[in-house]
Amino acid sequence: MRTRVTDMFGIEFPVFAFSHCRDVVAAVSRAGGMGVLGALYFTPEELEIELKWIDDHVDGRPYGVDVVMPASYEGADLDVDSPAELVARLQGMIPQGHRAFVEDLLARHGVPPLDGSDSGKVLLGWTDATARPQVEVALRHPIALLANALGPPPADVVEQAHAKGVKVAALASTPRHAIKQVEVGVDVVVAQGTEAGGHTGEISTMVLIPQVVDAVDVPVLAAGGIGSGRQMAAGMALGAEGVWTGSIWLAVEEADTSETVRQRIIAATSRDTVRSRSWTGKPARLLKNEWTDAWESAESPGTLPMPLQFMLISDALRRIGRSDATELATFPAGQIIGAMNQVKPARQVVFEMVEEYIEAMERLGRITGDG
Repeated sequence: MRTRVTDMFGIEFPVFAFSHCRDVVAAVSRAGGMGVLGALYFTPEELEIELKWIDDHVDGRPYGVDVVMPASYEGADLDVDSPAELVARLQGMIPQGHRAFVEDLLARHGVPPLDGSDSGKVLLGWTDATARPQVEVALRHPIALLANALGPPPADVVEQAHAKGVKVAALASTPRHAIKQVEVGVDVVVAQGTEAGGHTGEISTMVLIPQVVDAVDVPVLAAGGIGSGRQMAAGMALGAEGVWTGSIWLAVEEADTSETVRQRIIAATSRDTVRSRSWTGKPARLLKNEWTDAWESAESPGTLPMPLQFMLISDALRRIGRSDATELATFPAGQIIGAMNQVKPARQVVFEMVEEYIEAMERLGRITGDG
C-alpha cells in the first residue's frame, strides 16, 4: 500500500492509531502502521516517561504524539504567569450550583468521596498554557508526527515542529476547519466524522471526507467510525490517503482499559453512544449512560465551557472509577464499538484491517472488470 502519507512517514500501512496507552502505540507502529500517543492525561514529567518507553520499544519505527490546543476556551484571555495560577483563577469561575449538582448526582448513586491523599488532575492539556509544555517534551523525542485534536494548532508550534523535521496533523470536522489548518502550515488533515469517539462535529464521515479532500491539497486521513478494512477502502475511495482510528484500540490486548470497561465496550451497540458536553464542555461522543442522561435532564444546570466542565467533574470521575457505580462510568467511544466484540492483539487488528482492505479492493476490481 502506497500513498502520500506512507511515503511521508516511511510506514508500510496508512493506518494511524490514536491511543492513550503506550503499549498500543508501540504495537501498532511495530506492525507497520503509526501509533499516536494522546498526551492529554499526562503531566510533562509523565509524558517524558511514556515517550522514553516508546522510544525503547518501538524498534525504530515512527510514531506520533497528539495534544489538545483548542482555538478557543474559557480563560484564554487571562493574564497569568503559571499553570497553577491559571487553575486557581479558573476554579473560582465554577458556579457553586454546578458543584452541588455533581455532589447530589454522586450521592444518589452511593459514590464515596476520595480520601485526603488522593488528589487528581483538575486541569489537563485543554489550554495553551498546559499544552505547550507537552509539546516541548514531545519535540525532544524522535517523533514523526505532532497532531492537534481541536482546531488549528498555533502557527509558532507548527514552525517549531517543522524545524525539528516533524510533520503536523490536525483534526477537522468541516471543510472550513480544514482550510484554516492548512493556512497555518499543517501537513496532514484528519477529516473526522461525527461517528468518532471524543470531540467531534455533526457531519458524517461519508459526507465529510470528499468535502475535505476537495477543499485542501494536503493528504487527508479518514476518521470517524472506522475500524475495518472495508471502511478503510471506503475512505480511500472517497479520496483519503489513510485512516485515523481510535476507539478500536480500547479493547485490544495491550490496552490499559480495565476489564469492567472492556466488557462494557464489547457488549455495547453502535446506538449506545451520544454526543455530549458533559465531559469537557465541548461536544464529544461518549458511552451513553446515567451520567450523560443526568446532564441532559431537567435538573441539570447545563454544562460549562472548556476547560471548566472537566475541572468541575475531574474528582467525580476519579470517585466513580474507584467505586462500584459503573452506571455512571462514561468515557469517549465512537460508534464503531458496535462492531467490537472480541479482544485481540493490536498487531492482529492491523493485519486484519489490511487484509480486509485488500479483499474489498479486489471485490471492487471484479465488479468493474479490472480484477
